[in-house]
Amino acid sequence: MSETTTSAAVRTGLYIGGVERFTDEVLEVADPGKPGVIVGEAASASKEDIADAVAAAKAAYPAWSALGATARAAAMADAIAGVGDDRDEDAAILSQENGKIRLEAWIDALVFELRWNLTLQVADQVETTSTLPAIPGAVPVNTQVGYQSLGVVSLIVPFNWPIAILGASLPNALLAGNSVIVKVPPTTPLAITRVVQRVAEKLPTGVLNVVSGKDENMSGLVQNPDVAKVSFTGSVNGGKRMMQMGATTLTRVTLELGGNDPAVFLSDAIIDDEHLDRLYAAIFDTTGQICMSAKRVFVHRSRLDEVVNGLAARCEKAVLGYGLDEGTTMGPLNSPAQKAFVDEIIEEAKDAGADVREFGELPGGDLAGGNFVRPTLVIDPALSLRVVTQEQFGPVIPIIPFDDEDEAVRLANDTWAGLCGSVWTASTEAARRVGSQLVCGYVWVNDHGATRLDLRAPFGGMKGSGFGREQGIEGVRDFQDTRSIAFLDADALAAMPH
Repeated sequence: MSETTTSAAVRTGLYIGGVERFTDEVLEVADPGKPGVIVGEAASASKEDIADAVAAAKAAYPAWSALGATARAAAMADAIAGVGDDRDEDAAILSQENGKIRLEAWIDALVFELRWNLTLQVADQVETTSTLPAIPGAVPVNTQVGYQSLGVVSLIVPFNWPIAILGASLPNALLAGNSVIVKVPPTTPLAITRVVQRVAEKLPTGVLNVVSGKDENMSGLVQNPDVAKVSFTGSVNGGKRMMQMGATTLTRVTLELGGNDPAVFLSDAIIDDEHLDRLYAAIFDTTGQICMSAKRVFVHRSRLDEVVNGLAARCEKAVLGYGLDEGTTMGPLNSPAQKAFVDEIIEEAKDAGADVREFGELPGGDLAGGNFVRPTLVIDPALSLRVVTQEQFGPVIPIIPFDDEDEAVRLANDTWAGLCGSVWTASTEAARRVGSQLVCGYVWVNDHGATRLDLRAPFGGMKGSGFGREQGIEGVRDFQDTRSIAFLDADALAAMPH
């Protein structure tokens, strides 16, 4: 990873039907670390632009779906080749528009390529069929059950890990045989548009399209009757809006929404430097702005001080600053609104009498007034406080003691969310026992966090964290439907008694 920086404002357009399209109206992309600084500008699509994107994808769909999975995989392998050549510059741009440190931005772009190539490894399973043999005495029919693509799909991704998150859905949708429209996030549209357009330029015209713009012009990505499915990653309220909009046209929806992930430390947990480093990263990577970050830490009362002191020692070393600056370990939050919310729930915890410990120094100079929040531990708070009940999406974590395993499981599951969780224990048996009781889609053992995800395994949430699965063959199936073809044995039918 080089020390690439951007020397001029970045400009990106729409990419529709194989043509880059610029618009008179643009989205100005603000730097979350430097108040008043504009990183660049992105095209702002009109409703007509969105309709054109759907039309382009619809026109490309028949030929793309007819290729077959093996041929599509070959085309996709060619399209992804060389995508990392510009990763240093992509990461520098993403760091400036998102706020995350350079290394995380670089990994963000890398994971997109990793997920893409892992998806291609399941190409031989995409068109798998099975046969149901005739049942003696019943209508003599052999039924072949297989899979079919859906058509045009829209993929809507969030600001926090936009390129990597797109990698969990885009290659699955394409390999399944669908044509795609990617809608990039309005606060971080630049780096992701650059990456996706480079890939799209190597695919058949219209198979992959990219749009950016204001939410009020984007309804056609969901409600256009030519859109078969929308895959949305974002907030719970955003997911509810997707379902409401999709209901008018019966558009299928996959939702990967927020989380309130529990990390459960049993009495025999290994609490050494290695495990504490993992926990710290699971909480504070990307300044806490990750859906699958640990959001609530439950610790057996006998081990509470070890966890608190271990996290405090790491928080004391945090260096808040600009994402591209050498030595920075924690950047700003992406938006002023999110900073205001995180500040509010920290103050609420203080006012309620919780033990609140803040670490690090807020940066000054041209970073003064940026969206910075100090890493914060809230120890043994009332369970009704918002720092416990709501997704913080910032650098603050409640640490909650428990007395026995049953209580830990009950507290961990007492939430609206069901995305991920983790169990920290020296016992494999205890890990299986407790992990199998957590109501969520993915469980780590002695680990937690986005960078620790097995990119081959199906991923998705339960309860308010959404539904549907990404990654692996299950992620491909999420962009397919089953088709049954029944072959009647006419001679056997004629021989049956009437």
